Amino acid sequence: MSAKQNRILIFGAGVIGSMYAIKLIEAGFDVTLFARSHRFKSLRENGLQYKEKDTVKSIQVNVMDTLENDDVYDFIFVTVRYDRSESALLALKDNQSKNIVTMTNNSIGFSSWLDIVGDRLLPAFPGFGGQIKDGVLHARFPPKIIAATAFGEMNGAVTERIENLAKLFKTAKLPYVVKKDMQAYLITHSVLDIAMMSFLHSENKIIDKNTARKTAHKITVTLKAYLRAIQQAGVSIDPPILKMVLKFPNLFLNLFFTTWLRTKMVRDMMLPDYANHANNEIVQLSNDLMKFLSQNDIKSELHVR
Repeated sequence: MSAKQNRILIFGAGVIGSMYAIKLIEAGFDVTLFARSHRFKSLRENGLQYKEKDTVKSIQVNVMDTLENDDVYDFIFVTVRYDRSESALLALKDNQSKNIVTMTNNSIGFSSWLDIVGDRLLPAFPGFGGQIKDGVLHARFPPKIIAATAFGEMNGAVTERIENLAKLFKTAKLPYVVKKDMQAYLITHSVLDIAMMSFLHSENKIIDKNTARKTAHKITVTLKAYLRAIQQAGVSIDPPILKMVLKFPNLFLNLFFTTWLRTKMVRDMMLPDYANHANNEIVQLSNDLMKFLSQNDIKSELHVR
């Protein structure tokens, strides 16, 4: 499989979509970004701008704001937030492309997504993050040993399209891991996000030492409660190392989260635009997780925040 044989549409030109676009374009793939409104205009006029080693660079990218049903791609990456996932899939419902890769959280399972796009669905999750400030992408790449794009068939099979997607990522030198149970992986990740990001709901955006300690304890208690709950629902905690969280003393975890809350990454998260957008996603993730647990007759100390 050569890069020239693959047409890739990235549906969503935010942080994740932009980062994949850069890497895949640099690897020689035929990449198109789907964007709307101001982002579409910015990409058309300025290219995809990103910061690298204190220098703002730009890469030209095909960009569109309208997708025809017969405009077929080998892979469509859906890189929108969870709270926008269904509307994005509805926009792709009648497009004839066979592989729709959802690069987003999911805390309830795939039923509603399957109702829209059927077996074209291929769940995944990105291995990096960042922010877009004034139209410029500021990427954050965690160490490859702890972060990689995860993807897999819903039944765990290693199909031809899984192998092709793996080759695509290998060509682009993007770390990846093929998962046998993407639902377990995504629910576990959603639990982490719900616990660790829920502090963004607070109106107090100043994280001083006292606030950090109190917030860290809330994160610890919430995370443990949710991990126990999904285990009771029959979800395998993935990555398995997170099972250790249930064994660590609260004091240890409190110290870890207190330190994390004082980092620059968290200070960036407290910026209004990021916080407001993240809040919408966390609210829906939390609501849907509660539905999932209720469907599995799980009742525990979940309302601890």
